[in-house]
Amino acid sequence: VQLQASGGGLVQAGGSLRLSCAASGRTFSRYGMGWFRQVPGKEREFVAAISWSGGTTYYADSVKGRFTISSDNAKNTVYLQMNSLKPEDTAVYYCAAKGLGGNYYSVQEYDYWGQGTLVTVSS
Repeated sequence: VQLQASGGGLVQAGGSLRLSCAASGRTFSRYGMGWFRQVPGKEREFVAAISWSGGTTYYADSVKGRFTISSDNAKNTVYLQMNSLKPEDTAVYYCAAKGLGGNYYSVQEYDYWGQGTLVTVSS
């Protein structure tokens, strides 16, 4: 399984960005997908996740109401629409894939990771 994240960049506070994560390799009908972020010196933290077939979504409290995760199964792509961005959203964002079962919030639950894309929000 290969994951390719893209869409990061520099944006002013209050602005928007959409991240994409294109997946290739094995069939994805049995995978859930998640977005995590990490800043230097801190642990990687959960942002959002979606169950691939059911469309159930999960969000960190810090992004609820501002970020939306979605998927396009035909394109094997997951998106993270980020609105009302804040400087504290600045981080490297990673997409990841996990098998069925378990929870969607833990880094340890995910088996495959993309390379990360940098999001910088200026004040």
